Amino acid sequence: MATNFMERHRKLERNVTLLGVLAFAAVTVGGIVEIAPLFWIDNTIEKVQGMRPYTPLEQAGRDIYVREGCYVCHSQMIRPFRDEVERYGHYSLAAESMYDHPFQWGSKRTGPDLARVGGKYSDEWHVQHLTDPRSVVPESIMPTYGFLKEQPLDQGDMVPALQTLERVGVPYTKDEIAAANEDLKAQADPDADHAAFLKHYPGATARDFDGDPKRLTEMDALVAYLQVLGTMVDVNAPAAQEHLAKEKGR
Repeated sequence: MATNFMERHRKLERNVTLLGVLAFAAVTVGGIVEIAPLFWIDNTIEKVQGMRPYTPLEQAGRDIYVREGCYVCHSQMIRPFRDEVERYGHYSLAAESMYDHPFQWGSKRTGPDLARVGGKYSDEWHVQHLTDPRSVVPESIMPTYGFLKEQPLDQGDMVPALQTLERVGVPYTKDEIAAANEDLKAQADPDADHAAFLKHYPGATARDFDGDPKRLTEMDALVAYLQVLGTMVDVNAPAAQEHLAKEKGR
């Protein structure tokens, strides 16, 4: 029986046409099995408690982060490897990047991963690090970004930006989109009435980020973005642990 099987397999390997047809059929069936279910699924990423869209100020900071090429040297994805988890913290969940367009995954790092840098350092540390990297990390080869503190934040009208993100799946409400410009200013103004802002973005923090409450600068926006990275989902909370357990059981 084994001999007959080997003989048939040998004939198949020598018949290029038949081998090609069967290989195409196998790839087609496999592709249909993998791809077809996606047409009936609205979202392939399960939501995790705590995730929210970026505030307008955080989104403006993210735009500056991308504009300045920070993503070229820093990834935002902690892989589930022991050395990465011990250095950077809990491995990244897919849901933590569900509102990123484009996402900042990757493993090529000239500098450390920033997936969980939020809250790790003070605002003052980030401002000093961006202004003079070697003053806090002597071995750093990062360029200086002190000009961000002198550059007024001029993102233009944030309403179209949030509208665009809403169209690609970020769940901004009509009220949040309409109040985008007001919310942007309110988050960086420690003296503003933050009730409406916090209603739109529960759990967000409102304060001066660059050390100069009298001015709204690009440094404010970038630090606000860096300080939120990895802070939305409490990976040690029971709900998150239950979600992780389900992921591992698949």
